[in-house]
Amino acid sequence: MLETGGLDLDKFEAHLANYQAHVKEDIEKRLAFIREQVDGPGLGGAVVGISGGIDSAVTAALCVRALGRDRVIGVWMPAYSLPVHEEDSRKLAEAIQLDLFTVDIGPAYDAILPAIEGVLKLDDKTRGNTKARLRMTTLYAIANQKGYLVADTCNRSEVYVGYMTKGGDGLADFNPVASLTKHEMRILARELGVPESIIVKPPSADLWEGQTDEQEMGFTYEELDRLLITGETNPEAKKRIDYLHRISEHKRRLMPEI
Repeated sequence: MLETGGLDLDKFEAHLANYQAHVKEDIEKRLAFIREQVDGPGLGGAVVGISGGIDSAVTAALCVRALGRDRVIGVWMPAYSLPVHEEDSRKLAEAIQLDLFTVDIGPAYDAILPAIEGVLKLDDKTRGNTKARLRMTTLYAIANQKGYLVADTCNRSEVYVGYMTKGGDGLADFNPVASLTKHEMRILARELGVPESIIVKPPSADLWEGQTDEQEMGFTYEELDRLLITGETNPEAKKRIDYLHRISEHKRRLMPEI
C-alpha cells in the first residue's frame, strides 16, 4: 500500500491519484499534439464522431481547446440509437461549444444489410461492426471535403483488447487519447467539463440495443485497467484479457505485405 495525501492507496488508486494531480499538464501535452498533427501539415481542422460516450466527448473537448470551435466538426450518426445517447451528445456540444451535425445512417444501414445478407446471415456483432464502418465512411467523406483530419477516439484500454471495429472506429488519422485508460479518461473528462451524465453512463458502443462494453468483453474496465496500470488483476479476467489481446493483434498493426 502507498500513502498519498494521508490515505493508504493500492498501486492502482495511487496511479490515478497521481494522474489527477498532474492532469492539467497532461491536457497541455495533448493540445500540443493535436496542433502538431493538424497545423503541422497545414490542414484545416478535425472531424470527430460523437457517440454520446466519454471517449468521443474527451476527444472532441481536446480538439476544440486545441484548434478552436470553428475548426472542429462533431458528427452524431444515429442508426436506431437510444435517445439517451443523442441527448448526451447535445449536452456535450453545449458544454464545450462544439458545432454538432447529425447524419442519420439508419437508411444506409437498412439498404446495405439485405444486400449483404443475400450472401450470408450476419449476427448482432457483425451487424454492429457494419454500423461502425458506415460511421467512419461518413466521417471521411466530411473530412475529405473539408481538408480536415479524422480524430480517433479509442482509449488505451479498448486498443489493448482490440475493442474497436477494424475499418470503423479503429480507423482514423490521429489519436489524442490512445495512451489513456478508461479510468484516466474519466478524470480527464471532469477536468475538461464533460457533462457528468456522460462520465457515469455505462460505456457502450451503441451497436445494438442493450449492448455495453463490459458485458461484451467479459470483464470490467477496472479489471482491465488494473492489469494495464499495475500488471495485476484477477486470474479469470487476465485469462480473458490476454486472449483478446492476442487475437486482436492484427488491429494494432499495419497489414502484412510481401
